[in-house]
Amino acid sequence: MKKLFLYLTEFFAGMSVMAVELGASRLLAPYFSSSQIVWTIIIGTIMIAMALGNIYGGRTADKSPNPDKLYGRIIIAAIWIALIPVVGKYIIIGISALLIFAVNNNFLIIAAFAACMVIFVFPLFLLGTVTPSLVKYSVDNLDDNGKTVGTLGAFNTIGSIIGTFIPTFVTIPAVGTSVTFLIFAGILLALSIVYFINAHTGKKKIVASILIFALCCGFGYSDSFAFWENNLTYEGESVYNYLQVYENQDKVSLSTNVLFGVQSVYMKQDELTGMYYDYAMAAPLMLKDKEISDMDVLILGMGTGTYATQCRKYFGDMNVEGVEIDEKITKLSRQYFSLSEDVPVTTYDGRAFLNASDKKYDVIMVDAYQDITIPFQMSSVEFFTLVKEHLNENGVMVVNMNMRGQKEGNINQYLSDTIGSVFGTEYTVDVAGSTNRELFASDNGEILKNLSNNISKLENQELKGMMTEVLADTVSYEKGDYILTDDKAPVELLGMQVIDEMIKDEVAYYKGVYKEEGLKGLLNSF
Repeated sequence: MKKLFLYLTEFFAGMSVMAVELGASRLLAPYFSSSQIVWTIIIGTIMIAMALGNIYGGRTADKSPNPDKLYGRIIIAAIWIALIPVVGKYIIIGISALLIFAVNNNFLIIAAFAACMVIFVFPLFLLGTVTPSLVKYSVDNLDDNGKTVGTLGAFNTIGSIIGTFIPTFVTIPAVGTSVTFLIFAGILLALSIVYFINAHTGKKKIVASILIFALCCGFGYSDSFAFWENNLTYEGESVYNYLQVYENQDKVSLSTNVLFGVQSVYMKQDELTGMYYDYAMAAPLMLKDKEISDMDVLILGMGTGTYATQCRKYFGDMNVEGVEIDEKITKLSRQYFSLSEDVPVTTYDGRAFLNASDKKYDVIMVDAYQDITIPFQMSSVEFFTLVKEHLNENGVMVVNMNMRGQKEGNINQYLSDTIGSVFGTEYTVDVAGSTNRELFASDNGEILKNLSNNISKLENQELKGMMTEVLADTVSYEKGDYILTDDKAPVELLGMQVIDEMIKDEVAYYKGVYKEEGLKGLLNSF
C-alpha cells in the first residue's frame, strides 16, 4: 500500500475528528447551551475516546498488521457519524428525560456528559485507532521512522486545522449541522471504499455501507432540532447560534441555542411585551431635562431590536443604535421583527465596540448573552468601567440579568456587586412572572426622583401604569464584595448553579407525582 494513501488517511481522519467535535457542540447547544462548560465536556469526552483508541489501535496493529481491519473500523465510524443526524437528537431527549428524575444536582452537566459518551465516544474511539495503526503500516525500517512518523503527524495536524475551519465558516452556516455530519461521514466512507476496491476485497462491506449511508442521507437531513415543532416561521443556524423564529397573531419571537425561553420579541400591535424590555424602558425616564429627540441610546446585545423598537413606539424617534455579534440575527430583525432600517446595527462584540468608539450615550443597555450567561468579558469591573466612560454625565446603564439565584454568592449578586464597585447609584427591580431582574446604575443619585417626575408627564396610560409599577418595585441595592474581573469571572459555573436550582424546582412537582402515582400518574399530569 502506497505511503501517500496512508498519509491521506491520516489527513482525513484528523479532519473528521475536528469536524465531529464542532458538530457535537452544535448538536448539543439547543439542549444544553454552548457554554464553556459544555465545550469542556465535549473536548474531555473526545480526548478520552481518542486516548482509548490510540491504545487499542496500537495493540491490534502489533497483533495483526492487516490494513483491512483499520479501514473496516473507519467504515463503522463513518456509518455511526452518518447516523448521528438521524437519531442524535432523540438520544439527547431520551437521556435527559431519564436523568431529570434521577439527578438532584448538576443536571445539565451530567446530561451533556452522558449524551456525549453515548453519541460520540464510539466513532471517535475508532478514529483514534488510525494513527498508531498507520505508524505500524508505514514504518519500513528504523532508519527513517522519525521522518515517517513526523509526516503522519503533519498530515493529521493539517487535516485537523482544515476540519476546524470548514465546519465553522462553511458547512454549518451554509447547509447546517446535519449535513455537516453527513459530509464528513461520506469522506471517511469514500476513503475506505477506495482502499477496499484497490485491495480487491470487502465487496459486502462496500455495498452495505453505501446502502446505510444512503438511508442516513435520506432520513438524516434535517435543519430542525425542535422536531416536535411543526409551525416555526424560521429555523436555521449561523456561525454563532442555532436560531428559531416563532410567530402567532400577536407577536414574533426569537429563541437562540437553548430550546426554552425567548431572547427577542416583536409585538404586532402597539402594546407592551410583558417581558423585561418593559421594565428597561424606565432607563430613559431616569434622565433629567433631556428631550427624547436629543437622547442617544446604545444597546449592547441588540438581538432583533426589541428594546429599540419598543422605545421608539412609546417615546418617539430617539437616536438608537445597537451592537450585535451575530449578523444573521440582524438580518432576521429586518425580515421578521420590523426593526427600522434607520436604526444602525454594528456587527461586533460589545466590549470591542466600546474600545473602538469614542461616542458617549445617555443610556446604555447591556443585554448581551451567550446562551444562558453574560459573556465573561462583559461582566467584569473592567467592562463596566468602560461602559461608564461611554456615558454622558448623569447617564444611566441598564443591565438585564436573566437568572435570579437564591443562594448566597449567586451570579446576579456577583454582577450587582461588580457594578456597584464602579457606579455610585444602583437599583434593581425583579420582573414579574419571570426569572429576570433589571439593574439600573448611574453616578446620578436622583435617577428614581427623575423617573417619578417623568412618569407624571407620560400620556400613554399603558406605559404610565407600567412605569408606575417599576417605580414601586424598584429597590436600592446594597453592594457587597463579590467582584468579577477580567482575570476571574466564572460566569458559566455561576449560571449553571442557578439553572440547577430552577430545574430542581420545576421537576420537584413531577417527582412527587411519580413517587405517589407512578408512571401512569406522571403521564396524566402533562
